[in-house]
Amino acid sequence: MPQKMSWPRPHRPNVMGTRHVISAGHYLAAEAGFRILEAGGNAIDAGVAAGIALNVLESQMCCFAGVAPTIIYLAASGETVSIDGLGTWPKAATCAYFNEHHPGPVPEGILQTIVPAAPDAWITALERYGTITFGDAAAAAIRLARDGFPMHAQMSARVKAREIDFIDQPESAAIFLPGGRAPELGEVFVQADLAKTLQFLADEEAAKGAKGREAGLQAVRDAFYKGDIADAIVRFQAANGGLLTAEDMAGYRVTIEPPQHYRFRDVDVFSCGPWCQGPMLLQALALLEGFDLAALGHNSADYVHTLVEAIKLAAADREAYYGDPKFVDVPMDQLLSRAYADSRRAMIRPGEAWPEMPPAGDAGASAQAGAPAAAAGRHVDRALDTTYLCVMDGQGNAFSCTPSDGVMRKTPVVPGTGLYPSGRGNQSRTEPDHPSAIAPGKRPRLTPNPALAIREGKEVMPFGTPGGDQQTQVMLQMFLNRYAFGMDPQTAIDAPRFGSMSFPDSFSPHDYFPGLLKLEHTFDQALGEDLAARGHKVEWWAEDEWLPSGVCAVAKDLKTGVLWGGADRRRTCYALGW
Repeated sequence: MPQKMSWPRPHRPNVMGTRHVISAGHYLAAEAGFRILEAGGNAIDAGVAAGIALNVLESQMCCFAGVAPTIIYLAASGETVSIDGLGTWPKAATCAYFNEHHPGPVPEGILQTIVPAAPDAWITALERYGTITFGDAAAAAIRLARDGFPMHAQMSARVKAREIDFIDQPESAAIFLPGGRAPELGEVFVQADLAKTLQFLADEEAAKGAKGREAGLQAVRDAFYKGDIADAIVRFQAANGGLLTAEDMAGYRVTIEPPQHYRFRDVDVFSCGPWCQGPMLLQALALLEGFDLAALGHNSADYVHTLVEAIKLAAADREAYYGDPKFVDVPMDQLLSRAYADSRRAMIRPGEAWPEMPPAGDAGASAQAGAPAAAAGRHVDRALDTTYLCVMDGQGNAFSCTPSDGVMRKTPVVPGTGLYPSGRGNQSRTEPDHPSAIAPGKRPRLTPNPALAIREGKEVMPFGTPGGDQQTQVMLQMFLNRYAFGMDPQTAIDAPRFGSMSFPDSFSPHDYFPGLLKLEHTFDQALGEDLAARGHKVEWWAEDEWLPSGVCAVAKDLKTGVLWGGADRRRTCYALGW
């Protein structure tokens, strides 16, 4: 652990406990998971319960029929596993189809639909690593959807900001514009159809429950992917020009695999694979390992500049190489090697920013040539459709998950279900030679990317955040606050943030703003001037801006047994512990 330093008091207290701690993107989701822990469930049980609750409580950010990439740490065996929780393109989806019928980026709406993955992610996590039934895990979500919950400010603001999108979406408008308008702060928000869908799945499980827990969970999977719910989704797709079929639904299963890994000093850091942007975090850490970060000074101009340039280099490789490894040769061993980081580190120039995204490195595989052309106009923050949660239990198991795919981006609701199947196809490309190009059965390159850090014999910390292309950047800053500067989790989360936009946005239409660097208003003006002098195009996030993300983290001290939980004040995040 680095030398202890004095930091400003956090805006919230660290939530500490000796039995279990959960931190989630909404306080009622944290409470839903906490109840499971108090009833004897493990971290996986609690994580699934909190995740499904978030599908209700932050339905502008995530959906039960969306995505849910997950990393799980099993204390007894020391095993760390990744569940992709990411759907695939329908078999009818090709670049040729989109380029012929819908030239340009993937359009918003029904054609961005991929196979819903979150249900199988929740079911698989319970089946393999949990102890409770789906019905128990979904109980809080069912109650919150059926009886409603008080509308929170960020959800109300987000629905209002995209209210025009509901004009030609009557099923969506019926839910999100009750009475013809967006719900106001404090109004009770009900999602009756979603409650019925979740209850139907729980009832299907109960009907098979006599045959055991696994048979019940399989009944839930079959009801969603092969039964009545699949039928409703597929009929709606066929009637409205979508591509998703019964065959696509029935053939889907999540992928379980070892996560990617990099050892930063004495901390092992785990991310999901290059089917998401998670390895960007690991690549940035590899680049930064060659710097004396403490000597640069926390959040000094030198420090911010160095991190931003490392992020740009990692982003360049993301654009050149990252994609579904089942379809694309992604040279992760080379990209995460220390020799490769050493060769790239020299491109970080102390007094001069790259005015655009730097060129990708030579990682021994075919890379997309050249940087994209810059988009015109002022940057508009788009990526506001993700949440996060993490849990640790008394046995030391950890659950880290980043649910996503809200109702925004004109994702249509399937009538009578309350579901809006994953619109994550908007992160794919229609250029055939792009590593994230559309292909039948291929996973889009995902922005959500949970993470886990382990300091052997000392600490385990699941952590993550929403925020689109800001995610890996914010996670990098929080991680270094903790492990390079010794901040407690809540202080590490509260510290001021910055974010580069100097690479293509992952979301269609993939805007690109060379040199753009956003700073939170809590930084000194002088720092912004210093960075601008180095060539960064500095802009300031508004004082009430919440794009800089909603980090949650739980850290267990393996020597004392004490768990520390932190939750971001920038969103509705909350931590609970005992």
